[in-house]
Amino acid sequence: MISTKGRYALRVMIDLAQHEGEGSIPLKSIADRQDISKKYLEIIMKELVRGGMLNAVSGKGGGYSLCRKAEDYSVGEILELMEGTLSPVACLAKDDFDCPRADSCLTLPMWKEFDTMTRNFFYSKKLSDLLGDREPVYYI
Repeated sequence: MISTKGRYALRVMIDLAQHEGEGSIPLKSIADRQDISKKYLEIIMKELVRGGMLNAVSGKGGGYSLCRKAEDYSVGEILELMEGTLSPVACLAKDDFDCPRADSCLTLPMWKEFDTMTRNFFYSKKLSDLLGDREPVYYI
């Protein structure tokens, strides 16, 4: 299941993509438009900046902006940054996980197939695909 943090991160990234070209967007503006607590949003933004998804500018006129164009972000990379692995089972989540039952596990092929479908789905979706035709929301 995708957590609130992952879903909110996608909303923030969409918001910033909708306001691309407007310079750094203040945290308060994003929080107001997305109806997300500013305190919770600060945590999400720090992770997105640390993960190389956003630029942050401090001080007067500061805020956040995308590091790349919206079409250069996959939904998968955003979700994995916020959620960790998207793998459905532990034996697929880490390369160094050594499952003693892997050779005899009858469900492993199904989990691998599901993992591949999930990854292909989320990594094929671009942030720009989520923008749709809706105009950005502005609050005064």
